[in-house]
Amino acid sequence: MELDPVLIGRWQFGITTVYHFWMVPLTLGLGMLVAVLQTIYHRTGNEVYLRSTKFFGKLFLINFIMGVATGLVQEFQFGMAWSEYSRFVGDVFGAPLALEALLAFFLESTFLGLWIFGWGRLPRAVHLGSLWLAVIGTWISAYFIIVANSWMQHPVGVDMVDGRPVMTDVWAVLGNNTAIAAFTHTIFGALAVGGSFLLGISWYHLYHRRKAGIDSVGADGKVLVGSSEELPGRDKTDHTVWIKSLRIGAIVGVIAFAGVSITGDVQAKLMFDQQPMKMASAEAACHDGTQFSVLTIADPSSNDCDGVQNIFEIPGLLSFLANGDFDTPVHGVTTLLPEYQERYGTHIPDDPRYGDHAGEPVDYQPIMIVTYWGFRMMIGFGALAAGVCVIGLWLARKGTVPESKWLSRGFVLAITAPFLANSAGWIFTEMGRQPFVVAPNPAQLDGVYMYTQAALSPEVTPAMLLFSLISLTTVYGILMAVELRLITKYVKGGVASAMPELDQTNTKPTITDNGDDVLSFAY
Repeated sequence: MELDPVLIGRWQFGITTVYHFWMVPLTLGLGMLVAVLQTIYHRTGNEVYLRSTKFFGKLFLINFIMGVATGLVQEFQFGMAWSEYSRFVGDVFGAPLALEALLAFFLESTFLGLWIFGWGRLPRAVHLGSLWLAVIGTWISAYFIIVANSWMQHPVGVDMVDGRPVMTDVWAVLGNNTAIAAFTHTIFGALAVGGSFLLGISWYHLYHRRKAGIDSVGADGKVLVGSSEELPGRDKTDHTVWIKSLRIGAIVGVIAFAGVSITGDVQAKLMFDQQPMKMASAEAACHDGTQFSVLTIADPSSNDCDGVQNIFEIPGLLSFLANGDFDTPVHGVTTLLPEYQERYGTHIPDDPRYGDHAGEPVDYQPIMIVTYWGFRMMIGFGALAAGVCVIGLWLARKGTVPESKWLSRGFVLAITAPFLANSAGWIFTEMGRQPFVVAPNPAQLDGVYMYTQAALSPEVTPAMLLFSLISLTTVYGILMAVELRLITKYVKGGVASAMPELDQTNTKPTITDNGDDVLSFAY
């Protein structure tokens, strides 16, 4: 069997990128929440928020470090597996990626280091400022990365010189409306992840306090807070840590979903205008119309409109998503395909850089089953996360959670919902761009696009790519196991796992003992 190097290269990039992106929203969302918690502590002096900051801050550090390690591979792949792509976009990507490295990455690493080492050593305001600068650095980093990705979705600010785009307007690239819409959408999605993370972990600890008999419920249904001398850190303050964190996480999760919905609507309208085939495929809109498909079935092995059956549709909703009204027809796949073929051709150019794919017919329709269900999984899991937040607020309104094992497991499992929503959204965005690695922008630029088949490094062989695919997937799987093991260990340990001074049986020196172990917090 002859292996397709382009297909293997895409699988490699997809697996490593999706894995890395599991770290990104938690870093962006949880980092901001930890900064808010420490700010409240700085202003009030309330020990509850100090404990919350240190506990969730430790989990933030574990995730941040894994995110940095797995993210480094992404840029190496550009030069190693996708060198033709790197040559094509290099003049445009140079500015945002350099800014991401010089401004954002150094801002993150420098001030995060000051935050880790600065407990009890730096003035409190300086220490707090260090965390805020580190968190702002992660958001700046995300923006520059999204600027680069959005240029692939909607190229602007360039002229074609000798067959490659040369940037002529850096502000057009940095201010790309596609980038602004994608960034705000991503940030709200990250806050949804952070909110669900706080909610699920807090629910876990409140449940185990009930299970251990530390807390109970009175005749009026309100919590009776207790304390344990046997379990480190399980005092009355510990209860307040979890109930406040639960409420903060749930409120943030609900607000974030509202923000995701608003920014998602803006982004969808841009996609209908900039990449109509992506959105037609996402809606299984084979023909022009105004109806939104709630459920469509088709043959999974087929990637055309033959056999597509719309089971349930909402009239006018698709038109509203695309145009803001309920009666303007939206072009379907059968209308768009001839337009794409007329504009870009029916076959891949007969050029050596396309390798074995030269002269093949071009399928301008993305894989419908991926775009259709990816779009719905993004919305569905996002709505599920918001619903869990609302239910959590209601069930914990009297100061604790029900003593139900299955309910506790459900709320912990619900932590994954916004992660899945974020992943589905990115898979939909990237897969929906095919067959282009740089999608065309015919309204503003003529001829600035690149087929995926032309992006691969000409020197790499299928065997090389298969070896790296297996190796990276294995290594990333091990790293995933390590991260989950570390996070699980410290979550189960509670606040005492981040504040050893709360554990009276612990003999290790801490910063409060004036010991030399300055990394006790990071441990």
